Amino acid sequence: MTKMERRPTLPVIMAGGSGTRLWPLSRELFPKQFLALDGQRSMLQATVARLEGLTSTQPLVICNEAHRFLVAEQLRQVNALSRNILLEPAGRNTAPAVALAALQARADGSDPLLLVLAADHVIQDTAAFQTSVRTALPLAEAGSLVTFGIVARRPETGYGYIKRGAAVADGAWAVER
Repeated sequence: MTKMERRPTLPVIMAGGSGTRLWPLSRELFPKQFLALDGQRSMLQATVARLEGLTSTQPLVICNEAHRFLVAEQLRQVNALSRNILLEPAGRNTAPAVALAALQARADGSDPLLLVLAADHVIQDTAAFQTSVRTALPLAEAGSLVTFGIVARRPETGYGYIKRGAAVADGAWAVER
């Protein structure tokens, strides 16, 4: 592979969840990532749409058994269904889901970069999101683990915080802690 060639990027969309955060709209069998909060497409479908122009690979969607038909139907509606649903044996949060996706991604002998996304994020500025991903790709290709963050508007105990360190590229910084 030459310097100009990049490893393929495999979007991995985590679509698990218990459906407790937006009750009564979301519930165990219909968590928030399947809701169309904007009235047009679900959060899962919006996540898939944000990938247009970034990769030609269909995303790998990780979900649990109870949601597999719902995920399949929502992917079919946006022409993104292609044997790309991976069922978790048990929901155990992010790290095991990413490990499962990595094992699946390498099963055919390839070694793609994984772009791990949550299906329940609201990102209104798609261009800025795509710019951030394009900035991250060479860093990931060079062996860095890249994370994305936003500036918090208020304290929130349900989320972690990233302290930005020194700049490593235009628009990218090391994580201090």
